[in-house]
Amino acid sequence: MSRPERQHRNSYHAIRPITTRWMDNDVYAHVNNVVYYAFFDTVVNAYLIQQKVLDYAAGEVIGLVVETGCHYFEPVAFPDTVYGGLRVAHMGSSSVRYEVGLFREDGELAAAQGHFVHVYVDRAQRRPTPLPAALRQVLSGILVPGAAGR
Repeated sequence: MSRPERQHRNSYHAIRPITTRWMDNDVYAHVNNVVYYAFFDTVVNAYLIQQKVLDYAAGEVIGLVVETGCHYFEPVAFPDTVYGGLRVAHMGSSSVRYEVGLFREDGELAAAQGHFVHVYVDRAQRRPTPLPAALRQVLSGILVPGAAGR
């Protein structure tokens, strides 16, 4: 399995700070790997909520995670502030591949980078549904140039 190239902070959009917590550290004195996935989830969903394209409580269309992955390059630990950057690598008719880079406070290269693939479904039926126009428009603004799904 080949290791991806570490990405620069400026290759991501919508950078947001995430404060680590004491409980995020594991016995090895760094943030446990499972916490990184919570950071990814926070970066993606906070952006969608801020852009007013996700109503997690009552929206008719919701995104379900069907795939996720992470590559770790350097540890972060409490009390670090982590900065999460977001971009869209692919946008299909009912799915989106979000990519997230996590950066130490002054880091220009990702300490970790990963992805989430959301399939958007009808909340009631849990069947794939086309991306709503407003969501597609917002995500087009952070779509990687030359990426599929424009």
